[in-house]
Amino acid sequence: MTHRIVLTSSKGGTGKTTTALNLAVALAERGRGTILVDLDPQGAIGLFLAKEDSEWGGLAEVMIAGTPPAEVVIRTALPNLGILPRGRIDPVDTPEYELKLHRSDHLEQTLGAIEEGVDFVLLDTPSGLGPVTRAALAVAHFALLPLQAEPVALRTMGQVLRVIDHVNRHENPSLQLLGILPTMVRLDNDPSLNVMSTVWSGFGGVFDTVIPRSDVFIEASEIGIPLSFLGGQTRPEARRFTLLSDEIEARINRMTGIEDDHEHRRLV
Repeated sequence: MTHRIVLTSSKGGTGKTTTALNLAVALAERGRGTILVDLDPQGAIGLFLAKEDSEWGGLAEVMIAGTPPAEVVIRTALPNLGILPRGRIDPVDTPEYELKLHRSDHLEQTLGAIEEGVDFVLLDTPSGLGPVTRAALAVAHFALLPLQAEPVALRTMGQVLRVIDHVNRHENPSLQLLGILPTMVRLDNDPSLNVMSTVWSGFGGVFDTVIPRSDVFIEASEIGIPLSFLGGQTRPEARRFTLLSDEIEARINRMTGIEDDHEHRRLV
């Protein structure tokens, strides 16, 4: 069974794309068939991996030209990981692209065409709660919410929880909240620590794993690779995503009642 996980936040800068990419890598390294789908009209995954804006075809070609989805899934250096990029769109056409994605069943059809033998599909969405995010929530099974450990991000959490509840009640009864993932955490910083205290005491479903603020994320993005692809000894931050992948699998198994049936380089 394929589990579709949408990563969403109502505020930008929460580490959503960084989380999506490194979590996808961690799941693939565990032997789980994984596809990372870039739904951000800016093409955030491709930009993170230092690809030219028009280098990869992807979802746009599927929607506009009818390209078979399997033809635009990028195979990576990890045998279990594929990437479905945004595709080639002119930035001036972004509003039309977003509305078309929201109003059509292209996303459901596309995912259905590439999910055979896949354990996890991760949907990276743009910041905010606009039409693309709503389209992703409408087809997903689980929502994962990166929460930047800063006061403004905390104040917006109620917005995304409200939208998830609405989609569950009126559009997609299969959608469940997978959990809240604290990101950019600094326990040596009073405002960040105060946010974490509020999250731990006031919200359910917070992951035990937290993602710290660290310059290593900037180092990886400068080169255009996931954390675990950095040379030398494995970074502690990369191990966080290994722990997160384990926690996510355990949580999904509990939520669905399904037993676990699984026992310096470039990604692409």
